[in-house]
Amino acid sequence: MRVVVFRVIAARAGLVFSLGLAALIAFAALSQAQTVAPPPPPEKVEQLLKLLDDPEVKTWIAKKGAPPAPEMSMGASASDFMIWSNAIRAHLREVGEAIPEVPEEFEDASSTIMTEIHGRGPGAILVLFLGFAALGFGAEMVFRRIVGRAHQRSLAHATDADTPARHHLVGRAIFMAIAPLVVFAAASVGAFLAFTWPPLLASLVLTLLVALIGWRVIMQITTILLGTGRGKANEDGQPKMRLIPMDDAKAAFWHRRVAMFAGIFFVGWALAGQMDILHFTPNVRSLVVYVLGLGLLAIGIETVWRRPAPPAASRVYYLKEWLLTFFLCLLWLLWVAGMNLLLWVGIYALVLPPVLRSTSTIVKSFFADNDDAAKSRNAIFEVLMERGARAIVIGLAVAWLATVVRLRASGLMGDESANRIVRGVLSGVVVLLAADLIWQLVKGLINRRIERARVEGGDAAELARSGRLLTLLPILRNFLAALIAAIAIMMVLSGLGVEIGPLIAGAGIFGVAIGFGSQSLVKDVISGVFYMTDDAFRVGEYIQSGSYKGTVESFSIRSVKLRHHRGPIFTVPFGSLGAVQNMSRDWVIDKFLISVNYDTDIAKVKKLVKGVGAALLADEEFGPQIIETVKMKGVEAFGDYGINLSFAMMTKPGHQSTIRRRAYAMIREAFAENGIGFASPTVQVAGNEDHSAGAVAAATRETMARKKAADAAKSGEGEG
Repeated sequence: MRVVVFRVIAARAGLVFSLGLAALIAFAALSQAQTVAPPPPPEKVEQLLKLLDDPEVKTWIAKKGAPPAPEMSMGASASDFMIWSNAIRAHLREVGEAIPEVPEEFEDASSTIMTEIHGRGPGAILVLFLGFAALGFGAEMVFRRIVGRAHQRSLAHATDADTPARHHLVGRAIFMAIAPLVVFAAASVGAFLAFTWPPLLASLVLTLLVALIGWRVIMQITTILLGTGRGKANEDGQPKMRLIPMDDAKAAFWHRRVAMFAGIFFVGWALAGQMDILHFTPNVRSLVVYVLGLGLLAIGIETVWRRPAPPAASRVYYLKEWLLTFFLCLLWLLWVAGMNLLLWVGIYALVLPPVLRSTSTIVKSFFADNDDAAKSRNAIFEVLMERGARAIVIGLAVAWLATVVRLRASGLMGDESANRIVRGVLSGVVVLLAADLIWQLVKGLINRRIERARVEGGDAAELARSGRLLTLLPILRNFLAALIAAIAIMMVLSGLGVEIGPLIAGAGIFGVAIGFGSQSLVKDVISGVFYMTDDAFRVGEYIQSGSYKGTVESFSIRSVKLRHHRGPIFTVPFGSLGAVQNMSRDWVIDKFLISVNYDTDIAKVKKLVKGVGAALLADEEFGPQIIETVKMKGVEAFGDYGINLSFAMMTKPGHQSTIRRRAYAMIREAFAENGIGFASPTVQVAGNEDHSAGAVAAATRETMARKKAADAAKSGEGEG
């Protein structure tokens, strides 16, 4: 079976190579016959060249051709807009007048080609292009077969434990897509350049080959991003990777649209290059390119209206379709009008946001992994790659826009102040990109350290260190954000021509004035710095200061947020804290009193409490939180109704209340089982029953007499 397959492959490769070699042999002889020495210039041309070399003639031409001194312009005026609009109308009029010249220009180009290649028409160029393209495809086919067999042999020796990571698979897919194109380019273009061709023929064929290579590069990149290669699995049986998440229908839709758009674009690019080589007039060339641009516009509008819609499309979605259609038509009109600067600004506004989003998605998909630990290890590198890729995309866009500005395609850009502003804006974009990259790296490092501090354990020292990092790192992150933003803004203003020296000096004076006017704010900030330096409290600890108490939730540069145990949150300035009681640091000693009757056996109580303490230590829930279990310290005082006994225990911070409640319940149960009663107020009446009854009756009579005397006194006062 393998022998039959190999014979079929060899037959196909032989057929492709035979076509390529036939074209090479046919046009090699033609190229040798066409390479002749150019004729000498006419006598009048030689005289003109000698006159141009004369020093006096050069001096006169320099004086006459020197432009007048530019006038100082304060910006775009009404006359500038008139000149600009007149230039646009003149451009459109010239393009319209070039329509009748199109057939004549193509006839002249055909006769030029036949003259240069001695009677061969444009079809010969196409045959030569197809021949070298076939040669490139044959070399590419052989390379793919060789690499595919080597890959199959490596898969045969691999085991399940040798499953590569995702980024390795993506790298292999990129290699399998780009390496054959390199072989194709080397075989086709290299073989073409190995022979000597007439300059016109070489330029035309090379333009077509480069356009074909460019289109194939775009399609291979699109195939890698959308995972739309032939079949649903790779050669090793694994499903095809898709760096931009979407379903198969959407991927196929966008793949076809990219293929058509790129095809028309490269056809237009090759045709424009060939028209330049064949000396078409600029107006005819622009007219032909604008007509091809209608194809691009049609594909763009068709893509807007037929792209896969979300399941629940709203009115805003359909309104967006109409706006995009209008915007695409406006871009084509700007292109036809020759307003290149506005055209590229509009293209950037349309294309750059989705390209940046896709770049972030591609980088995240490239580093995606099922293992969360592996993903966290690559977090910083992922941020660097993502922001770096975004910076490269924006940097290339800015560089191209700067090139367009330097060409001064718009008449409004003739003003030097406008040019300076545009250059400042472009340089400011680069500065902001660098600031964004630095900030994302710093933020990624700090966030990674915060996450590690939240999950890592260890001894008490490690936990204390983690708590301090959780407190200080957010403040450091906010400070660095403000610092990077301030430096970036200053650099952008400097690039725009703003003198930042007076701004810095004024900011210093303003800062001093603000410092005197807001001493409480300065006090809060400085107090916060010293609280952090003294490590007085950390995030998650329970503190009390005056009437404020609660768990520390977060910090700002001037205040701390405390969550009360009943729910309210206090925002307390550092300057108002004063002395801080930290109830969550290291350990807590909890003391409480229990009153028993005077006839209680103290030794028995101590023994019972000792058993309760042992039971608490053995408890799986409370034992790990106890440092020293509950113990009876002794008799604290003799009360009115019983003996006050003192108890104490040492626990970890925050657990003392729960353990104390459990100790109360266990002590009550132990006292009840052993007949020990708690002290309570009682009334004892001494003597026999008759005496008691008489005493009660006497007390009652005395009370009644006092009440009557009080009523009589009140009535006497009223009559008086």
